[in-house]
Amino acid sequence: MASDNRCGYLAITGRPNVGKSTLLNRAIGQKLAITSHKPQTTRHRILGIKTLPRGQIVYVDTPGIHKRLDNAMNRYLNRTAKGVLSDVNAILFVVEALRWTEEDAAVLESVVRARVPVILAINKVDQLHRKDDLLPFMAEMSARYDFQAIVPVSATKGTQLEQLEKAVLDALPHGENLFPDEQITDRPERFFAAELVREQLTRRYGKELPYALSVEIEAFEAKGNLYRISAIIWVERPGQKAIIIGKDGASLKEAGREARIQMERLFQCKVFLKLWVKVKKSWSNDEAALLRLGYGE
Repeated sequence: MASDNRCGYLAITGRPNVGKSTLLNRAIGQKLAITSHKPQTTRHRILGIKTLPRGQIVYVDTPGIHKRLDNAMNRYLNRTAKGVLSDVNAILFVVEALRWTEEDAAVLESVVRARVPVILAINKVDQLHRKDDLLPFMAEMSARYDFQAIVPVSATKGTQLEQLEKAVLDALPHGENLFPDEQITDRPERFFAAELVREQLTRRYGKELPYALSVEIEAFEAKGNLYRISAIIWVERPGQKAIIIGKDGASLKEAGREARIQMERLFQCKVFLKLWVKVKKSWSNDEAALLRLGYGE
């Protein structure tokens, strides 16, 4: 391996809904993190491993850092996101083009405390009406902190991601690769099955059920080219259960169909998926319940 090989952990951080998970998926070239237009879709730390000729980038996708601490789920999301920042070699701070909020400022405070190189990715440049507005915004960002690099990107379109990748590698330490070249994540297939079900539900019911649903894989059996997966969808009230199931079970059936298609695409095999909806009152504000449902990193 070349002596100038670079490798390290890179946290992707930012406020909710700036496109962190979309950026991870685009960087890896495969869907690892679920996405929706609803803030705080990401709930877990997810590694995405990209091996390149010059080295290896270990992306660490995190939940959005936010100011709402009104329940146990929100506190868990913030702990997860901030905990990652203290244990990485560099940080990719993602903001939205021409937009700076109090939550962005709060994230920057956490980033500065980490005392590692920081690259700023200005995302969603494809949505700008006037490209000339970008230069003043970049100057404003440069005045806020001494970023190692500032790169305007579009995670959705893939714009300037090669330049971003180069800036990230330059920020990482010299060293040998940490993972085999073919490995792209540290998460098991069981984890992704639960996430793909939750993605479909979040996209459909994010407005009605912002934090009130979680997915638990009850059984995961792989036999040859067929996966048999059973999952429980946990909600907090009977009315929420009725929304997810829909008339004659039609809504649940459609969400399950879409999740199954995504699983078959990811796992490269046939999937037989069974879903149940169960009620557990106030689970999102119960620390013990969160631990049981896998929110305990």
